[in-house]
Amino acid sequence: MLKSNQTPKTIHEALRWASSFLEEAGGEATAAEWLLLHHLNINRTKMFMMFQDPIDSGVWEAFKKDVLTHSNGVPVQHLMGYQEFYGRRFQVNGDVLIPRPETEELIEHVLHLKQSLWGDASVDVLDVGAGSGAIGVTLALECAEMKVEAVDISKEALEIARLNAETLDAKMSFFESDLLSTPIQMEKRFDIIVSNPPYIPLGEHDELAVHVREHEPHLALFGGEDGYELYRRLTTELPKVMKEKGLIAFEVGAGQGETVRLMLETAFPNAETEVKLDINGKDRMVFAYGKMY
Repeated sequence: MLKSNQTPKTIHEALRWASSFLEEAGGEATAAEWLLLHHLNINRTKMFMMFQDPIDSGVWEAFKKDVLTHSNGVPVQHLMGYQEFYGRRFQVNGDVLIPRPETEELIEHVLHLKQSLWGDASVDVLDVGAGSGAIGVTLALECAEMKVEAVDISKEALEIARLNAETLDAKMSFFESDLLSTPIQMEKRFDIIVSNPPYIPLGEHDELAVHVREHEPHLALFGGEDGYELYRRLTTELPKVMKEKGLIAFEVGAGQGETVRLMLETAFPNAETEVKLDINGKDRMVFAYGKMY
């Protein structure tokens, strides 16, 4: 195998080296492809067409450096500075959680339920725990009838979310808030509230992959001793900000669905509540909707 102190002759040889190197280091070989596409600034189809082309020495050195850094646990998204989500590029760094593909499914269900409940009518939407802005920005861009606001406790996260909204031309508002404290103080009420809060139990810290444990914000990862702390607080605060007819959509950790559904059922006994499975068959989404009081 090509060694890191040798220069590959072709793009294919560079990719083959990086994939093998990351596999041996216990990482994901797919990260090699993402990084190479990033440094070449081309799409996957174009890369395959260029496999036998010589690789520029500057591109090789930058690519090799990122491969070595990634092998030490730094997320590939932090090296590139972005993550693709719902067909759009969101800027990310160590202040925000990297958007996950599962969250795209949450958005699909919210868009479907919005249409079922309100049709083409305008609705007020709140994204709680904005992070990179992936949920709120996507909803604002996918549905013109959604007037979206977003809150986060982290000033640094809000800066990234605002930047993504501005870059992607999403018209929305952002507020600093510890969960729903600011909307409650402002006496705001919403039709739809969406949240992907921290839900990992503190005791699972050491079990997380190194790129998650050491490089993603703990504020956005851990939900107290049992993982339910933020859901308990949210379900206590939600009745103060929901309109009479509404939709609440949560992302949850696998295995947490029924417990969170019962929390929502207790807070809103008149609403329909349900757990939805993700594409991998895991209970990943919980909803309460319809008549809330």
